[in-house]
Amino acid sequence: MIRLLMEAGNTKATDYDHETVIEVKNKMGVHARPAAMIVRVANRFKSDIYFEKDQEVVDGKSIMGLMMLAAGQGSKLRLSASGDDATDACKALEELFEGKFEED
Repeated sequence: MIRLLMEAGNTKATDYDHETVIEVKNKMGVHARPAAMIVRVANRFKSDIYFEKDQEVVDGKSIMGLMMLAAGQGSKLRLSASGDDATDACKALEELFEGKFEED
């Protein structure tokens, strides 16, 4: 799947092997603890993993990047991954979000 991303006024095509939209369901949103959990899961995979909110794209293996999204409860995030294990990575991250980061 080819997707256009805007970065500093430049348009570049990015090819992802797997993309999905996930919702932040836990009450506190993606704060430090959930961000660390996301990074821990993402680092189990070789694929490049990205999250996007409001046209801001961050590395899914960066705690600071994830926290910068300011993703509160109800936020919709686009999860994209490219690599041999992209589908498995996205599935594992979707399960983490569905489990509300073990908060509720």
